[in-house]
Amino acid sequence: MRFKKLAYPYLFWISIFIVVPLLMVLYYSLQSGELGGLTLENFRKFFTSINLKVLFNSIKIAFSCTLICLIIGYPMAYWISQAPFKKRNIMILLVILPMWMNFLLRTYAWMNILSTNGIINSFLGFLGIDPVHLIYTKGAIMVGMVYNFLPFMILPIYTVLDKMDKSLLEAASDLGATKIQSFWKIIFPMSFSGVITGITMVFIPAISTFEISALLGGNKINLIGNVVENQYRVVGDWNYGSAISMVLMAIILASMLITNKFDDSDEKTGGGLW
Repeated sequence: MRFKKLAYPYLFWISIFIVVPLLMVLYYSLQSGELGGLTLENFRKFFTSINLKVLFNSIKIAFSCTLICLIIGYPMAYWISQAPFKKRNIMILLVILPMWMNFLLRTYAWMNILSTNGIINSFLGFLGIDPVHLIYTKGAIMVGMVYNFLPFMILPIYTVLDKMDKSLLEAASDLGATKIQSFWKIIFPMSFSGVITGITMVFIPAISTFEISALLGGNKINLIGNVVENQYRVVGDWNYGSAISMVLMAIILASMLITNKFDDSDEKTGGGLW
């Protein structure tokens, strides 16, 4: 009981800076400057507007980003986990190093790389190839999202793989299992919790981002985060912006519950995929 008191500052911090702001967003979402009192008009307005298509497009882009990060991140995490200890630390440092730089600066750097007079087109011009339109496209947004969120996929998977009992692989080899069989029967099932964590850590910021789509998409391809930002900063309709935010938070919460369910299943079955 004595040690529980040490959690009071943490609970106070959560209450002031997380719970209270969320309750304020919920309150604003149920208010209307025109009608007054509690109303669901803001939610009705959202589900009958073109912004619903923007939400579905944001989910599709976030899912694609998460899938690409998984396809790239898992082999990288496995490769790092199999490297010698000294090289492993350097490789992890290279993964973490870009995260020490400000998020906006990293995105601005990609603007310089992908722009008409950027590094890629300058190199193509040196080779005598006509410039390619790269900036302000869906591909540019995807590149920026994958670059910024890839470390969040690599690190949790690497952490699980690094802690895995290597004697299990030796036992599988002694029993005649091939490397592919060992991977599907031992390595991947045991690293599944890291995969679920990585998926959650990538999907959540990907579906709610607005800086990347604004800078690399040139506001030509709006995501749901851009719509929320526009309601707060430009239109000034905080009630409608709060309603969209609550819908977005509900989707994020649902995705977390789904991924946690898979994670719980994995823990109970000792792999879940055997």
